[in-house]
Amino acid sequence: MDIFAKKNKTTDMKLLTGISGFFLSIIVISVLLTGCNGTKSGISEKDLPAGVRGIKVIEAIQTSNYTYIQAYENNETIWLAVNRMETKPGDLLYFKNSMEMKDFHSKELNRDFPSILFVQDITNHLVTMEETGKKSTGKIQVQRFESIKVEPAKDGITIGELFNNKDKYEGKKVKIRGTIVKFNANIMKKNWLHLQDGTKGDGSYDLTVTTSEIFSEGMIATFEGTVALNKDFGAGYAYDVLLEDASAIDVASAN
Repeated sequence: MDIFAKKNKTTDMKLLTGISGFFLSIIVISVLLTGCNGTKSGISEKDLPAGVRGIKVIEAIQTSNYTYIQAYENNETIWLAVNRMETKPGDLLYFKNSMEMKDFHSKELNRDFPSILFVQDITNHLVTMEETGKKSTGKIQVQRFESIKVEPAKDGITIGELFNNKDKYEGKKVKIRGTIVKFNANIMKKNWLHLQDGTKGDGSYDLTVTTSEIFSEGMIATFEGTVALNKDFGAGYAYDVLLEDASAIDVASAN
């Protein structure tokens, strides 16, 4: 009987050892899948430069102007809206400046977001962001369209003239005619557009305009609004020159 008891005890010990090893393997695999720092994003905050946030992409939805990104930040799921970019699930992205919009409705997606971050300085190169250390100006970098040549409005000024004499026009109402090259709706309770007329002043050729009206890219319009200088909306959204609360006097449809 003692021999059988000893054999059973040995068998039980081997079984317990096997079970313990199995569960230990499961724990190790779980840790590896979650990431060395224990977060779903796989990004450790201690490895990020001061002020930099890191995310891991879950999904990306493309629209005409924006890329909507669902991502992990640490163990939380968040949504971001960035200027249209190519990204895919699993990509690691970094940013510094953002502006949160609550109860945001995307007309193009016909979808409501309880909370979404609008980000201008998104990048997949952490070293670049760390090296530059620059604060985003919030400005959308719009290319210059060389083919645009628009006649100035009657009693109006050109974009080049405005930038060359911005101090002269600060706080004043002006008329400017140009082609709408970019339009973004419902940001900070305003619609935002970029206007070009083919002129250039003080190194700038693209004028940002805020309005309550809806437009399409490619339209040619004359806007009347108030010139504001050094406008800072916070979260890195700062503009040297801005045409605020503008209304369209005349509009020509896009070709």
